[in-house]
Amino acid sequence: MTITGPTSHSFISQRLRLRYVDWGNPEAPPLILQHGGRDHCRSWDWAAQELRKDWHVICPDLRGHGDSEWTSDGNYAMSNFVYDFAQLVQTLGYDQVSIVGHSLGGAVTSRFAGLYPEKVRKYVNIEGLGFTPRSVADRKSHTYAERMREWIAARRKGAGVVPRRYPTLEAAYARMKEANSFLSDEQARHLTVHAANRNEDGTWSWKYDPAFGRFAPDEATPDQVHELWEAITCPVLLLWGQESFFSSPDEDGRIAAFANARLEVYQQAGHWLHHDQFDRFMADVTGFLTD
Repeated sequence: MTITGPTSHSFISQRLRLRYVDWGNPEAPPLILQHGGRDHCRSWDWAAQELRKDWHVICPDLRGHGDSEWTSDGNYAMSNFVYDFAQLVQTLGYDQVSIVGHSLGGAVTSRFAGLYPEKVRKYVNIEGLGFTPRSVADRKSHTYAERMREWIAARRKGAGVVPRRYPTLEAAYARMKEANSFLSDEQARHLTVHAANRNEDGTWSWKYDPAFGRFAPDEATPDQVHELWEAITCPVLLLWGQESFFSSPDEDGRIAAFANARLEVYQQAGHWLHHDQFDRFMADVTGFLTD
């Protein structure tokens, strides 16, 4: 499928210049598609190409991802991601939006939907809740001091990490295919082209900041995040892949925190089910958004 590209824009949040793409149709209802960790806004291109017919589709790059700026201190706190999303909605002047969030993007937008329930019309979360029973149990098994020391050690070790370099774009593409075997060749090539930058020596590196992913232990607690989920008032659609590495929210009980949510589990799909089962994903999302 030929992808007709969107226009690129930027906004300022906490002194960072962050990027988003706009797929046009500004008179239509706004729909924001938020990507996940180590991903980028152009991962939504196939979905945006279809959704733009009925929605004003906006796809932002998270800080430290895609073509958004990296933080100067390598600190990617969840609260800053949430602030950035709120700042985007404020900057664009929307009173109410519909949202689709994947993985980290789901964790960010679920918090926004609980903080500002009146601003969200419909909400789709793709494997983006976090705080599985296993992770909560692991958190409780360590003291705050232990978790803080572990975080400091990880940050210190990460300070010496440099972006991985691939000799060719084809090598980066091969890594993309290795990371998600469900991707078609066309999907993997498109994602790779928009995910990588060329270095001065001719090699290629992923755009995301390698410092991303070391979250501080003093972020919101599981109970506090559950309170935000409980505050969401709009209809919620939870989408999960049967072959994902995350447990399903109906099996582990997290779905109970939502007042108005239903879950769809996709067979033969992993964590990126919007790529793995694109046709079903589009049918489910368009039906939900227009219902």
